[in-house]
Amino acid sequence: MNYKDIKIGRLIKDLVDEAKINSEVLCTYFKISETELNKIYSSPSLNSEDLLQWSIFLNYDFFRIYSQHLILYAPPADTRYTRKGSEHKKKFKNIYTKEIIEFILEQIKSGEKTDIQVVEDYRIPKNTLYKWKKKYNQ
Repeated sequence: MNYKDIKIGRLIKDLVDEAKINSEVLCTYFKISETELNKIYSSPSLNSEDLLQWSIFLNYDFFRIYSQHLILYAPPADTRYTRKGSEHKKKFKNIYTKEIIEFILEQIKSGEKTDIQVVEDYRIPKNTLYKWKKKYNQ
């Protein structure tokens, strides 16, 4: 998966449909035409200011989609410049959200990936994976 697989316009449209929000309300709120609204729905990306406005309006953190993508798919950080110690551990202890944990455990449950593939592909410590499996009864 790469960042181009994230179709933000489609996600916005899905949330609008789920909430049954009328397009007239959206056009009035965002001060755009129906054509511009449809253009947003078909857009693979939005600028950050617009994305923030949609996040506020729909009460949904669209930025989290991208940050979760980074957690799962970004190359490992260069640890030569990372500060070691308790402050570092505290800061990064809960980088995995519930959605990421569920996504990973679902891949294992469905047989899409093995435990070892998950550990290697996402660079998740074995201990962490086994704690998740125990906590979520898998």
